[in-house]
Amino acid sequence: MEPGSMENLCVVYRSHDFLVVNKHWDVRIDSKAWQETLTLQKQLRYRFPELADPDTCYGFRFCHQLDFSTSGALCVALNKAAAGSAYRCFKDRRVTKAYLALVRGHVQESRMTVSYSIGKSSTEGRTHTMCIEGTEGCENPKPSLTELVVLEHGLYAGKPVSKVLLQPLTGRTHQLRVHCSALGHPIVGDLTYGQASGQEDQPFRMMLHAFYLRIPTDTECVEACTPDPFVPALDACWSPHTLVQPLGELVQVLRAAPDPDPIDGGLGPCSPSTPLPGPGRPPPPPAKPPETEAQRASCLQWLSEWTLEPDN
Repeated sequence: MEPGSMENLCVVYRSHDFLVVNKHWDVRIDSKAWQETLTLQKQLRYRFPELADPDTCYGFRFCHQLDFSTSGALCVALNKAAAGSAYRCFKDRRVTKAYLALVRGHVQESRMTVSYSIGKSSTEGRTHTMCIEGTEGCENPKPSLTELVVLEHGLYAGKPVSKVLLQPLTGRTHQLRVHCSALGHPIVGDLTYGQASGQEDQPFRMMLHAFYLRIPTDTECVEACTPDPFVPALDACWSPHTLVQPLGELVQVLRAAPDPDPIDGGLGPCSPSTPLPGPGRPPPPPAKPPETEAQRASCLQWLSEWTLEPDN
């Protein structure tokens, strides 16, 4: 695979107000550390110097986050009004996101909803990680939902692996990684939540990719579908042998699904979105309670830096 560089920034959507880029794996979104020679922020400044906003800390307004190790669709707002519009979509749970992943083992159920509550670990040496409720040292676990659909079974470097589509219906830190690990099917290459016996067993990257993104703002629907990186032509170690669900059919479902109606009293930028429709899918989760004062304060802090003045 081609390593990340200043020049190879891939743009999959562009308008007057937004960019969606296909972030490279193992590239940070931004960083104040001098030793970070490559970040997405620096790639954007190199490619679009005229779009950088000196009034922001990093020059660009990132509408959401992706882990350092995760590749895929990431939306950038090009002005305060656009950032505010995107923020309200996240806050009102109107954003649709779907990820591709390679996970260890052959997942037997073709479709499932993962509902382990997730909290922060207080275990010594693991305080930078998250864990599921019931794990020793798990603090303040919160309800978390992920839809999983199996696409293919195969082998990665000779070991059983499944290719899956993951749709987070909530937005907890490391949610997809934690949920896959809790199922006994950790994401291939995940050094934090994986179960590899040694570094030599790991591939060149963590196999998690933000595949699809739709943000239905008031002025435009920002929609992007990035190329699938988990194909044998790009990684000879991946050898699929059994097709379970064609990815193209799920993309059509994602594109055709109606945008959720705005929900009052949302939970901020990491709120649930619309799950993939399909037979056997359980009913949607119950309505969430109104924002707490702490959540409201967090929203106002975000708005004060990135967007227009919030409505009172």
